[in-house]
Amino acid sequence: MDKTTIGPSTHLFPKPAVLVGAMVAGKANFMAVSWCGIASQTPPHISVAIRKIRHTLKGIAEHGVFSVNVPSLAQAAQVDYCGLYSGRERDKSEVFAVFFGGLDQAPLAVECPVNFECRVKDSLDLGSHILVVGEIIQTHVDQDCLTEGKPDVMKIDPLGYASGSMTYHGVGPVAAKAYSVGKES
Repeated sequence: MDKTTIGPSTHLFPKPAVLVGAMVAGKANFMAVSWCGIASQTPPHISVAIRKIRHTLKGIAEHGVFSVNVPSLAQAAQVDYCGLYSGRERDKSEVFAVFFGGLDQAPLAVECPVNFECRVKDSLDLGSHILVVGEIIQTHVDQDCLTEGKPDVMKIDPLGYASGSMTYHGVGPVAAKAYSVGKES
């Protein structure tokens, strides 16, 4: 077995490429985030790691709410745009059509097939980033992305990010049935 050590890194694959939304200075702002993950099932929580200097973090801190929007592979250009430019420099409020659920300061992107409304539960200063943990208050899913009433990853076609190559990717074919394939070993 030949392996090369590369030192501490963030090369965990795949990373979801999501849009975190917050109201900043009265405008909807979306930033691209790939450091995002589910943190708890009951009650449901999600975490996002955001650089301290990010404009969106200001809105999250001010209002205590935010959104996590799951784009499809077809939205790579818009997601990249939201990651390249700060809301301090460019008004990103019209990159997506915006709607609101129960949390009126957590803008949601209509074009994204899945949207989570989140209330800040906690935040943790980890150095370069603040880890924001939000309780998922509501989940919105495009009807055409459901199969038997449940979100279907193949229909959603979520965008993923690979930090090593700095490229976007989609999901591949089903590899195995979870909670089943391990019983065959």
